[in-house]
Amino acid sequence: MKVVNYISEAFEELKSNVTWPEWAEVQRLTIVVAVFSVLFALATWGVDEVFAKSIAGFFNWLKA
Repeated sequence: MKVVNYISEAFEELKSNVTWPEWAEVQRLTIVVAVFSVLFALATWGVDEVFAKSIAGFFNWLKA
């Protein structure tokens, strides 16, 4: 019974006490998050490629 009461109170609080952003702001912020996610993924991929090529070059240098 405690769980049902907790969930009921949580939904009531979400309906009455939370200030929800406007739909236009939600869309704008979603685009900002998507762009930064893509940029961060590209930066991570770039660093990974640089380190992979550096390590491969180092081991090829050791073989020679």
